[in-house]
Amino acid sequence: MANNMTDTTTKPDSNNDSTASLAPNTNTAGQSWFKRPIPGIKQQLTATLTAVETEPSTKCSNCHSMITNTALIFNCYVCPHCDHHLPMSARERLNWLLDQVGGELGQEFTAKDPLSFVDSKPYPERMIEAQEKTKESEALLVMYGKLRNLDVVACAFDFRFMGGSMGSVVGDRFVQAAEKALEDKIPLVCFAASGGARMQEGLLSLMQMARTGAAIERLRLAGIPYIVVLTNPVYGGVTASLAMLGDIHLAEPKAMIGFAGKRVIEQTVRETLEEPFQRAEFLLEHGVVDEVVHRHQLIDTIYRLLAKLCRVPNVDAQ
Repeated sequence: MANNMTDTTTKPDSNNDSTASLAPNTNTAGQSWFKRPIPGIKQQLTATLTAVETEPSTKCSNCHSMITNTALIFNCYVCPHCDHHLPMSARERLNWLLDQVGGELGQEFTAKDPLSFVDSKPYPERMIEAQEKTKESEALLVMYGKLRNLDVVACAFDFRFMGGSMGSVVGDRFVQAAEKALEDKIPLVCFAASGGARMQEGLLSLMQMARTGAAIERLRLAGIPYIVVLTNPVYGGVTASLAMLGDIHLAEPKAMIGFAGKRVIEQTVRETLEEPFQRAEFLLEHGVVDEVVHRHQLIDTIYRLLAKLCRVPNVDAQ
C-alpha cells in the first residue's frame, strides 16, 4: 500500500509534464514585451544633388548625356563623353577666336520686307522672333581684332537665326568685312553654318551669292588670305558661294556639308546614301575639304596658316 502511494507521487504522468512545459510563462512574456528594444525611426537620407541637377545643363544630341553649361563652355562646346561637337553661337565663336576684339561691323544694316512675304507668318514677325531668341540682329556677325600677333577680320553665322539663312543684310555685312580686310590688308576668316539663301527675300537673297563672290575675288587679287571653317551644317546658296571660295577650307568633325540635302538627293537618284555621305570626313577623302580639325586645335591651326600666308613671325615657334 505504501509502495503504491510512493510510486504515484514520485512518478508524474508524462502527459501532464509535456503539457506543463508547453504552457507559456506569463511573467516572462510580459517582461520581454515591456523591455523589448524599440527600433528608432529610420530617416530617409536624401541623395546629394549633382552639378547636372543644380546647374543649367544641355543634353548632348549624340550620346544624350547631360552636361552642365559651365563644363561645355570650358570644353569649347565639345561633349566630354563622346567628343561630339555641339553648335556655338556666332558671338561665342568670335569671342572664343579673338584674343582682343576691336569692334563690330555691319550693325547699321537692317532687313526689309521687299516682297511682303507671308507663309505661316509674315516675314517681319519671323525676324522679331529670331532676334528675341538669339539676341542678335541678323544671322551673320562680323568682328575685327587680334588673333595673337595678327590683325584679322572674322565673321560667323548663327544657325539659330532662321537657320543661318543668307539675306541681303548677311551679304552687306560679309562685303563690309571683305572691304575692311582689303583696306587694312589683313586676313579674313569665316565660320559658315547655314541652310542656304533666305526664301523670304527671293531674288535679293540669290544676288548675295554674286556679291560675296565678287568681294572674295577682290581679296584674291590683292593677295589677302581668306580661310573658311565649315561647321555643322552648311548647305544651299552659302555652300555655292562664300563657303567654297576660300583659299583654305577647314571643317569640324562630322559636319554636314553640301548643296542639296541628303533626302533630296536620294529622291532624285532613287538610291539610299549611307554614312558618311556629306560628312566632313567624306569630303576630305574626295578633295573638297583641305583638313578636318578638332575644335580644340582649331585656333592654333588657323593661326599657323595665317602666319604662314601673311609671312609674319609665328609666335608659337619662338
